Amino acid sequence: MSRIQLALNVDDLDSAVQFYSTLFQADPAKRKPGYANFAITDPPLKLVLIENPGHGGTLNHLGVEVESSPQVHAEIARLSQAGLFTEEQIATTCCFATQDKVWVTAPDAEPWEVYTVLSDSETFGTAPILATGEAVPDDEAIAVCCGAAENATAPGAPCCG
Repeated sequence: MSRIQLALNVDDLDSAVQFYSTLFQADPAKRKPGYANFAITDPPLKLVLIENPGHGGTLNHLGVEVESSPQVHAEIARLSQAGLFTEEQIATTCCFATQDKVWVTAPDAEPWEVYTVLSDSETFGTAPILATGEAVPDDEAIAVCCGAAENATAPGAPCCG
């Protein structure tokens, strides 16, 4: 089963979790410091809440969660063949999960990801290693976690689901 993902920035994670738990009659599927996600059955939705004080009520990014890596790779091929620029992240650790994903950007600059979760992680993300052998600085690593740095909403702000 595929489902749409909606990632929102929230000012206060606790109050947002309480509200969305009531609205969707569901508890979070995953809760970590500054992060929560809901796997809503009806309607099929992956709701991601990212604590980002001062940016609450804004869109962080959108996505489509699919069941497997072959589906992600099929989307990479399909989107590339259609002429869209894709940014691929294979076996990346992001949002407390190891994922395969591909990013595309809509005409009005909304970032979309098609992804599958390979496993859970105890860390928000992993900083990639630059060609120089150095790790990306922590404040930039979070932006890299969710595609291009322009997906970040504020310096050091988490950005993905």
